[in-house]
Amino acid sequence: MWFGKKRMTMAEEEQKKTEGPKEEPTAETKADAQPEEPAAKEPAAEDAPAAEAPQPAEPDWKDRYARLLADFDNFKKRTARDREDTYRYAEADILKDILPTVDNLALALSKAEDKENAFVKGVQLVHDNLLKALKDHDAEPFDSIGKELDTERMNAISTMPSDAVEEGKVLFESKRGWTLRGKVLRVADVVVSAGKKAE
Repeated sequence: MWFGKKRMTMAEEEQKKTEGPKEEPTAETKADAQPEEPAAKEPAAEDAPAAEAPQPAEPDWKDRYARLLADFDNFKKRTARDREDTYRYAEADILKDILPTVDNLALALSKAEDKENAFVKGVQLVHDNLLKALKDHDAEPFDSIGKELDTERMNAISTMPSDAVEEGKVLFESKRGWTLRGKVLRVADVVVSAGKKAE
């Protein structure tokens, strides 16, 4: 039994000699021998906690409501003002069409020699009635003669030298100006003084 064990031992030694010295596993071989562990999985972009994005501020509903009310109130006032202006100046076109007739009657009366003539008196009556109708609708003439030229109310059609009227002032009117409730209904056509004649 012992002999058998010895023989086995000697056989093992022979085998070791033929195989060569048994290499000790190095760190590299150990690493090779070990099964590769899967690399640590990097967290996906979606898995990573999202960067803190600035959250939009919640709308201030009270402020929005107040602004909406203010806008609506302004709209109502503007609409009411426009409607009032429409009513106030609706007759402007008709009154403006009447003014040439008033001018012609005034010119005819200025040329009449016999003021006591029945026909002249009839023309005077029509002229006065038209003036009254215009006044009832708040249309009134304005004077320009002797005043500084106002381009918003007057249209200078010509200049003329004058010793009596200063330069830049209205010498006379060729067409009278009218206003309707403070607004210009028709500008006056005027001749402006060019000052004294050059000697």
